[in-house]
Formats: sequence, structure tokens, C-alpha cells
Amino acid sequence: MVEYLPHINASLNALATILLVCGYVMIRRRQEHAHRRVMLACFAVSILFLVSYCIYHSKAGSVRFPAYPPPWVRTVYLTILFSHIVLAAIVPFLAVATIYLGLRDRRESHRRLARWTFPIWL
Repeated sequence: MVEYLPHINASLNALATILLVCGYVMIRRRQEHAHRRVMLACFAVSILFLVSYCIYHSKAGSVRFPAYPPPWVRTVYLTILFSHIVLAAIVPFLAVATIYLGLRDRRESHRRLARWTFPIWL
């Protein structure tokens, strides 16, 4: 079953992306209740992704970067990977704080934090 997890992870990530964009569109249209439901669904999908991702990497082990590309490709890849890891580690905290502020109806604080959370999460 572990060999299917990358496909499941990609699907969950795609679904989370769609939900994030839909949530953004809904709030721009002032559809607050729909925005809330979609963003909570997005958070749930993201949690499923994280669980699946951790299971996969705990079972699959590490994969080394192949030797055949030119060295600069590896450097670019590892630079992007490093920034992705740092931002991915921050997103859950930003998302929880943003959701908390939204559910507590602290709109201005929610909006200010969401301006950072949304693009990083996306």
C-alpha cells in the first residue's frame, strides 16, 4: 500500500490547493459561511496529507538525489527543497492561528495573518 501513498499525497495536495483558492474567492465575494466551511475542509485535507506524508516517509526511507544531472541542478533543487521544508514547518502554526482568529471573529487580526498564511500555505 505504501507505493500508492505518493499518488494519494499528490491528490490531497491538489485538493487542498483547490480548496484554498475557492476559500479565497469566497471571502472576496463576502461569502463568509462558505469561506469558513471550505477553509476548515482545506485544513482537514492538509492534516490527512501530513499524516499520509509522514507514513510514507517513515516506511519508504530516504531517497538520494541522482548523480546524472549537472551539479548546478542539484544545488537549485536543494535550495528550493530547503526553503520548502522551512515554510512547510511554519504553515501548520500559521494555519492554526489564522483559523483560531477567524473562529473567534477577530477579523482584523485574522485578515492580517491570513495575508501571510495564504501564500505560504498555497
